[in-house]
Amino acid sequence: MNRPTRRARDSAARHDAETRTQVDEGITRVFQLLGKRWNGPIMSVLITGPTYFADLRRAIPGISERMLSNRLTELAATELVVREVDKGPPLRVSYRLTEAGAALEPALKGARAVGEGPSAGAESTDRLLNVQGGGKAVAP
Repeated sequence: MNRPTRRARDSAARHDAETRTQVDEGITRVFQLLGKRWNGPIMSVLITGPTYFADLRRAIPGISERMLSNRLTELAATELVVREVDKGPPLRVSYRLTEAGAALEPALKGARAVGEGPSAGAESTDRLLNVQGGGKAVAP
């Protein structure tokens, strides 16, 4: 069995380092935000349009008022969501997506489609990743 020479190994290592891609900062930021518990469901409700706080709370089973308030504050700080106070009485607060938040709609809808697919998205995931024999996923 022929072993690669040291020079060939060094060359391959340099090539790997040169061609290796880094994770995009934007994708990292999106997943840091949407990967937090409750942020995805909050954003998916807000895709439908401006929503009052109480309606958001009812639309997302299991979230406490405090957690909803905290997450909305975080999303507003990242400029994905805008908080708007309606003139009262009664005083009501609504939230809506900013242009940047609305730009996430295709990604959120895609995630929903995978989650709603058969076997919790297994078939959809296979189709999206174009899985081929041997369990290896390859880009379409």
